[in-house]
Amino acid sequence: MNASRVAGLTAAIFVVLATQSNAQSRSLRGDLARDWTSQMATMMATADAMPADAFAFKPTDAQRDFGQQILHVAGANIGLMGVLGSGVTAPTINQEATDKAAILEALNDSFDYGAAVLEAMNDAELQERIQGPAFMGEGTRARFVYRAMMHTEDIYGQMVVYLRLNGIVPPASRP
Repeated sequence: MNASRVAGLTAAIFVVLATQSNAQSRSLRGDLARDWTSQMATMMATADAMPADAFAFKPTDAQRDFGQQILHVAGANIGLMGVLGSGVTAPTINQEATDKAAILEALNDSFDYGAAVLEAMNDAELQERIQGPAFMGEGTRARFVYRAMMHTEDIYGQMVVYLRLNGIVPPASRP
């Protein structure tokens, strides 16, 4: 294949990818998927920033330890994304895990599950009203996705404090 054909083919691939990306970004599913992926990156980096020997750290006896906070997010991700009814099989996570690697794997699996749920849905399905958990009542599927992300943001705020109390600057705050 000559150089001009390779350059043309490469340019065509970039145009197709850019078009797909732009089309996805102009959809509800695309917006949700982009926010979900961004949140996953932030949470994985934040969770990984804590040394393994500090995963049992908690500021007071009444609070969850750092590892439990991460597992709480993983469980909530799976629970809230599961109500969407996508047909995607939810992962099983060990809510009693104490090992950093196992906890990070649970968090990663929960975000991968959420991404697969979003991939399985279209905009019309995301706008349909469904019955959610009893504490939330009825709403659109999109509402439950954003509620899962809001919950994670709440826990992220707590995790940042845990990191700072251990002398660690959170990844999102580093220059």
